[in-house]
Amino acid sequence: MADRAHPAASGRGLFWGFIVLMLALMVLFVTLGIWQVERLGEKERLIADVAVRMNLPPAELPPVTEWAAFDPEAWNYKPVQAAGIWLPEQTVRVFTSLVDQRGQYGGPGYWVLTPLQLNAGGTVFVNRGFVPQDAADAFIHGGALDVGLVSLTGVARASEEAGSFTPEPDAAKRIEWVRNTARLAALSGEVPLPVAPIYIDLPAVGPGALPQGGETVVSFPNNHLGYAITWFGFAVLVPFMLFFWARLQKRPRA
Repeated sequence: MADRAHPAASGRGLFWGFIVLMLALMVLFVTLGIWQVERLGEKERLIADVAVRMNLPPAELPPVTEWAAFDPEAWNYKPVQAAGIWLPEQTVRVFTSLVDQRGQYGGPGYWVLTPLQLNAGGTVFVNRGFVPQDAADAFIHGGALDVGLVSLTGVARASEEAGSFTPEPDAAKRIEWVRNTARLAALSGEVPLPVAPIYIDLPAVGPGALPQGGETVVSFPNNHLGYAITWFGFAVLVPFMLFFWARLQKRPRA
């Protein structure tokens, strides 16, 4: 008798174990859906905040004594102004492939980042714009730049993070793969310290002019609503699947 009862007990255990597993999955799907809704709210606030920042009047960079506590994200996309002296020999080119460009040129090429020695001390890298590959050699040492004190206005950008698959820079040609201010400073050679934890994107200066400025990308992928609907959809399906599965289990076997 005990041997015959054992398979039935085992079957009931599997039955309830599967139900518990499916309910746990439903809870997981709901949790992921709620998380995506929260991320959607954060992304919408970020987009609205950046839209406001882009329309602010240009601000001076904080003094170098405050750079240790500088929050690059709080300055990201803010219009800024700076005054100093170009250091063209320390120019770094950052490889890119420009798509959906606003100017005449696109495709493979380089961002031209030249350090600006600030009047108030320290250095900030300035992204002067994009140059196509076939014109890049003219900017190895910065290209044509004003000599002496210059004042400029642009958009502050937070330093980009290098990923685990980011190649090492080409030190001989002074070519980088990411606009990371620490890596730029290490590659460019001696520049006055400290180096600002942001760089500045310059605007376009005219049709066909190189470097081609005004290519700041203000775009944030926002697929969180679709992800949330997907996860909630999975959660809604679970009870229906369980119901039909349970009915099949309850049918008498031939």
